[in-house]
Amino acid sequence: MSKFVSNPRQFYQLQDPSPGTPIEPSQLEIDQGFAKGPNPNPLPKLFQPLKLRGFAAKNRIWVSPMCMYSSQDGFATDFHLSHYSQFAMRGAGLVMVEATGVLPEGRISPNCLGIWQDEHIEGLQRIVNHMHKYGTLAGIQIGHGGRKGSTIPLQMYGTRGSLRSSKEDGGWPENVYGPSAEAYDDLHYKPKEMTIEQIHMVRQAFVDAAVRADKAGFDVLEIHSAHGYLLSEFLSPLSNHRTDEYGGSFENRTRLLLEVIQGIRHVWPHQKPLFVRVSSTDWVEGGWTMDDTETLAKILLNAGVDLIDCSSAGNDPKQKIPLSPGYQVQFAQRIKQQVPGMLSGAVGLISKSEQARQIIEDNEADAIFIGREFLRNPSFVYSTAHELGINVKWNNQYERGRLKTKYSFV
Repeated sequence: MSKFVSNPRQFYQLQDPSPGTPIEPSQLEIDQGFAKGPNPNPLPKLFQPLKLRGFAAKNRIWVSPMCMYSSQDGFATDFHLSHYSQFAMRGAGLVMVEATGVLPEGRISPNCLGIWQDEHIEGLQRIVNHMHKYGTLAGIQIGHGGRKGSTIPLQMYGTRGSLRSSKEDGGWPENVYGPSAEAYDDLHYKPKEMTIEQIHMVRQAFVDAAVRADKAGFDVLEIHSAHGYLLSEFLSPLSNHRTDEYGGSFENRTRLLLEVIQGIRHVWPHQKPLFVRVSSTDWVEGGWTMDDTETLAKILLNAGVDLIDCSSAGNDPKQKIPLSPGYQVQFAQRIKQQVPGMLSGAVGLISKSEQARQIIEDNEADAIFIGREFLRNPSFVYSTAHELGINVKWNNQYERGRLKTKYSFV
């Protein structure tokens, strides 16, 4: 009989080992077709644990942060509980909760999650607690939308002539701001240039959000500095035309991000890892480049960052992205090769089991962040293990659904 926690209101089965953990199959399981044979020895690195300060992810297949546009006033709901729990139940090593606004105007849309007030903690804590029941690390990405804020949710794209979210929609058109008073494009609001006081206010909001994330029980914190949102707007010379200490030189353009990290490291527990997602390149001539990212990664390593989540683009509509499977893996590989001690995560059009295995096996990255494929197939960890000939633990409740290599009544 499975072990369980006996409490009528909180009853749940203990998962030992936790879902997604490789376990050696018995001869009976092999005969019944649940496994092709003994697990490979050594196991592919994709299914080996990864140490992250005081924690360890049980495998390297992680859920990438993806906006769900399913919140009101920033609060997590039953949707978020079921959405993130499904990946934990099915064996993901780490689940990263979507971009969560550090201020009301820091949200991308009126329906994005928030973490700007203590009242948000309880709903997020429910999600964390449930993920932990399945041995999955719980992460959260905190960010500020900057000049790309106050936009409509994804499901409304194409229903109007712009992406702007009005006051009537719950938006904040009068409070959209960025490093410079230049809109991303004609579909977005023109932002106001931030004052020094506003910059300091935002910096503190990130720190306060980190405190709340810790209180909610998250194991991993990721700072969103990618895709043309506020922190990445400061990094790129295409969007930052300031002439003060936060603009101009590389040192000045990276100042805000570094100050945010330094502030967070003072309040984020030492044993908990800190990630930063970056746009490794703007894919626009004269913009932020991979060389800049490498230089930044060396600075962030010394500032206490543990992993660079290597995405790209999103800061300029002139971008020319060479889309193809795994097109951004090169950025994670560069960090891994050129910045010893810094972990790197690969993301972007990674959807096949063998593709994911090869990336990790070839030391091109330390972990794989998967987004859309998890939406299509929440059991991606299970199916990947099956395709690679690895027997992993399924969650107790779904045991009868285990994939087989053959069908037998042995």
